[in-house]
Amino acid sequence: MRVIVHGGAGGLPDEPEPRQAVLDEAAAAGGDADTPLDAVEAAVHVLESSPRFNAGYGGAVQSDGVVRTDAGVMTSDRAVGAACSMPGVEHAVSVARVVQEETPHIFVSGEHAVELADDFGIETDADLLTDEKRERFEEENPPQGGPREHLEWLETRFGSGDDQAGERSDEAEAEADDRSEREAPDHDTVGAVAFDGETFASATSTGGRSFALAGRVGDVPQVGSGFFCTEAGGASSTGAGEDIARVTLTERAVGHLEDGLSAQEAADTAIAEFEELTGSGAGVIVLGEGGAGSAFNTDGMQTSVVDEL
Repeated sequence: MRVIVHGGAGGLPDEPEPRQAVLDEAAAAGGDADTPLDAVEAAVHVLESSPRFNAGYGGAVQSDGVVRTDAGVMTSDRAVGAACSMPGVEHAVSVARVVQEETPHIFVSGEHAVELADDFGIETDADLLTDEKRERFEEENPPQGGPREHLEWLETRFGSGDDQAGERSDEAEAEADDRSEREAPDHDTVGAVAFDGETFASATSTGGRSFALAGRVGDVPQVGSGFFCTEAGGASSTGAGEDIARVTLTERAVGHLEDGLSAQEAADTAIAEFEELTGSGAGVIVLGEGGAGSAFNTDGMQTSVVDEL
């Protein structure tokens, strides 16, 4: 099995070595799996269970104080499964797999996705909010009213923190600087791509972006944006989700594989195009028949590769 995993594109982590160790563990778990779909699920499980990453346990907090998880999976026969906006679900990637394998649909959301997960034996009452995230949220004087008040509150907060790629206004940047000493970075979206010599699979999972409007869903569970896979290879993305969705970053990367580029060339080209189109920050991992590639235009993006083909 050949597997590549990523732990999010954004600021440089305070403790890169322990994070890298978890990424290596995730890649190894994927490498031991029987099928590419098993591989990406196993790898992402490891990352969803680690508070060092923004997926599952320790995910980003939305404006109502709740962590909601999203994920998507795809295999090279273009079978797709995605699920989003799930409170209490640590292993969102497994719910996405249920959608792919057990339903005639490609996307299930919210409370209905949680009910589906519960019916198929996936835990749905996990406490995803770490003490660090809870304290950080409470320090931000959370809004109490309706969506309009939440929108005013998040105007200078959405995507704030060393964990998030993307652009902010000067006002938001100044306010973020004022808060920097008490912010608790939560690095971005996680993902994996696997290949067994015949079949590809890709998966991406996230807790979203810090201080998003309650119910916000970004690029991760959108096919072609957060994840994509064809017979040519697969990709998983991370970064400024709204902009990733606007340019369908992973579909773009896999398209370059289909045009004959190597995995590294496909990743480099896709990120260059993304930056030119949006001016935002992102990262992407790509796996093709010839090997793995990764590229990012943020301060950092950690990856790990196992190649036992």
